[in-house]
Amino acid sequence: MKNTATRLDGRSLRFLFTALWGSLVCACGTQNLDGGLIASASGGSGGTAQPNGGAGGQSNGGSAMGGNQGGGGDITGGVKLFNPAHLPCDTYAEDGGPCVAAHSTVRRLSSTYTGPLYQVRVGGSTSGTGGATVDIGFGTDGFADGPAQDTACGVSACTISIIYDQSGLGNHLTHAPAGGAKTTPGNEANAKSLPINLGGHVVYGEHNPVGVGYRNNKAVGTATGDNPETIYMVTSGNYSNGGCCFDYGNAETNSRDNGEGTMEAVYFGTCTIWNKGGGAGPWVMGDLENGLWAGNSSPYEANLSVPTVYTYVTGLVKGDKASAAYPSGHWAIKVGAGTFTKAFDGPRPSSHYNPMRKEGAIILGTGGDNSNGAVGNFFEGVMTAHYASDAADEAVAANIASVYVQ
Repeated sequence: MKNTATRLDGRSLRFLFTALWGSLVCACGTQNLDGGLIASASGGSGGTAQPNGGAGGQSNGGSAMGGNQGGGGDITGGVKLFNPAHLPCDTYAEDGGPCVAAHSTVRRLSSTYTGPLYQVRVGGSTSGTGGATVDIGFGTDGFADGPAQDTACGVSACTISIIYDQSGLGNHLTHAPAGGAKTTPGNEANAKSLPINLGGHVVYGEHNPVGVGYRNNKAVGTATGDNPETIYMVTSGNYSNGGCCFDYGNAETNSRDNGEGTMEAVYFGTCTIWNKGGGAGPWVMGDLENGLWAGNSSPYEANLSVPTVYTYVTGLVKGDKASAAYPSGHWAIKVGAGTFTKAFDGPRPSSHYNPMRKEGAIILGTGGDNSNGAVGNFFEGVMTAHYASDAADEAVAANIASVYVQ
């Protein structure tokens, strides 16, 4: 399978940097249905693109760029351009909206972050008790120290007990507390279930079967009310279901359904309880509470199904406050497997979502009320309290592709 020849229902998701910044190798990958994802190169490679640090070698004639290489945003023709070699939180900070949350068990997302990426619980319970805990950091190349997890876990039961926040605000994720829909806490993920190989680095994603979920109901700095934000997550195109709800993003602070507009999160899956996109799914949609929205109507056919051949898919949802241009509120959905495709950009679905009433908690793998019937895989995600520019989004998409598309 060559991803350059695969089309998203007629719309190409090109695995390229912009012409200004070089090109990337196209790649394909296969998923181990027990949880593992293995990415394989579709052509020769002269070097590995690093998420932070030095430049990689030439790859099929294009340059794979390293993490902190180059300067900040440049102004060309009145449009600010961003270096896709910069890490996602660095780019969004240059855009005026630094990360207020950044989570990954795979790599560093901010060049200023020096702490561990996540913590494992060895020999304890999936309910979040017992055992010994070990922090897992990252190497000089920015990738998680997978061998350190292997050493810590050994042959013992091993779960992910904390996914640390890299924003500096301390918005760490631990297993979700009981909520309105699922009245018992979420489980911790099996730390061994999702090994992936990225350019020779064996690291681990967060595998999220039914019953697993993470949350922080006391997050600080996140968007509340009708204030703007940008959220993305990298997930698997070939691991989803129709349950509610595999989300990452902004939710209620009491783990209850507090009504329309009290959430704004990225969703991925095939749930059609409320709304749907074009085709049979899966779709990247926005969970705005009491509605998974593919656009501002249902079905919203322009938000096309994501081909399940994509090993890695980035979903982005961003919301802006109401303005003269958008008196009914403004939000957008983007889908990426290389560059972003804008699946929706327009007004809120109805007056129930204008103004928004976001509460600022952070969820991963569940709905706002702890609905816990969905499945998914999580590799990284960030949140800002700013409506990012399209140019910044594209640079972030290119940086993500430099890591996951090899």
